[in-house]
Order: sequence, then C-alpha cells, then structure tokens
Amino acid sequence: MLLCIDTGNTNTVFSIWDGQKFLAHWRISTDHRRTADEYFVWLSTLIAVQKFELQINACIISATAPRVVFNLRVLCNRYFDTRPLVVGKPDCALPVAPRVDTGTTVGPDRLVNTVAGYERHGADLIVVDFGTATTFDVVDFDGAYVGGVIAPGVNLSLEALHMGAASLPHVDVTRPPRVVGTNTVACLQSGIFWGYIGLVEGIVTQIRQERQRPMKVVATGGLAPLFDQGFDLFDAIEDDLTVHGLRLIHDYNKEMGNV
Repeated sequence: MLLCIDTGNTNTVFSIWDGQKFLAHWRISTDHRRTADEYFVWLSTLIAVQKFELQINACIISATAPRVVFNLRVLCNRYFDTRPLVVGKPDCALPVAPRVDTGTTVGPDRLVNTVAGYERHGADLIVVDFGTATTFDVVDFDGAYVGGVIAPGVNLSLEALHMGAASLPHVDVTRPPRVVGTNTVACLQSGIFWGYIGLVEGIVTQIRQERQRPMKVVATGGLAPLFDQGFDLFDAIEDDLTVHGLRLIHDYNKEMGNV
C-alpha cells in the first residue's frame, strides 16, 4: 500500500492508497518540531481505530514546508522500511517537466496539482488552489506546468487585517447576505468574499486572454466550495486533487524503475 503525504504550510494530509482507492485521509497541523516517532504514534492510532490491516510498502511526499521533510523521511524509513519519493527532488521524475525560467523552483504542490489536473481534465487547464496562499497553476497542451499566479490566501488576508488593524475583529469566512455591510463583521466578510470572487474572475480572465484559447478551471482546497455558490467560476471542484497527483507520480516513477 502507498502512503501519500501532502504537507502544506498549515496542515499535513496523510492518505492511504490500496491500489484501487484511497482508504482514508487524515489531517494534522504542520509542525517542523514533530518527530518521526510522534507521527507514527498518531498515525498508527488512527489506523487501529479504523481497524485497517495495512502493509505500507511505499511512500511519497510533497512538502511546501521544507523543514518537515527530514522527520517525514525518518518516519518512512524507520517504521515502514521504505525510502520515500519526495516531489521536487532529482530522483522523483515527473511525466512532463515544467517549463519555467531557468533556476526557478516550483512548489511541489503545484507540480502535483498539475499532474492530477491534466490526468482528470486534460490540457489547457487552470488549477486554483485555496490554501495558505491562493495559487493559479497553468497546465499546457501536453500536461506541463508553464507558470501561474500566487496571491495571499483567504485566511492569511483575514489574519493580516486582524493583526494590522487593532479595531478589526477576526471573522469567519462566509458569504454575507448583502454586499454592503451594516456592521464591522459584515463589512469584513463582504470584503473577503466578494474580493476573492473578483480576484478569481479577474485572474482567470487575464490568463485566458494571454493564452488566447479556452481554458477549463478546476478548484481545490478547503474553501473552494465557498466560492462556487452559483457563480460558475469553476468547471469542477476536486477535494482530493493533490493526493491523487501524488499517487500518479508514484506510479509513473514505479514504471520508470525509480522505486
């Protein structure tokens, strides 16, 4: 069985693939101080609770927080007796290499989303990922990542407002009943919600104009459904896009003899 580990700046998702389907997805906060032993105790407890009979014999990691990779490698080596693939490292091949400026390092989550998006939706695609940052990844005719856009994430923007303006409270992200708020909370919610609707619409429009071709838009990330309430922004929402991409990349490297 394959253990897919998707480490973002805020949360880390562990998913188990049995060769046919994902059996489980578990989430934990990303913390570079967490040891391999702590990961294993947490993970093995969840496995026991769900009464799985697991034989994990392969691992793949995507990490936008590089400091956590060491302990995740130790977890895979010590407890599953396997050397993990790490997306973005030279020994982890991609089906199609990214086409970006020489010397540019592309976030592994963006590479993984590109692979998964192309496999599920084909070429000429924009993948919008609502994470700590809101990213737009452009997938070319052959499945290559060819660049994109990085904007502040929704929760990051709210936190910055709360920290930078002492009189502004922290609010939940939700769709307000009206655009014009009549109290501080409603004004903040409107600014965030309608601001990000405008941001997505504007960036997607500009990408389509620059590419001069029709492009599908796929969204992923926990807040994606919030911005899909009757606005026809996205052609699809994919909850498991990143872990699906990890599985595809592992399969590709297995075919290439890298694992």
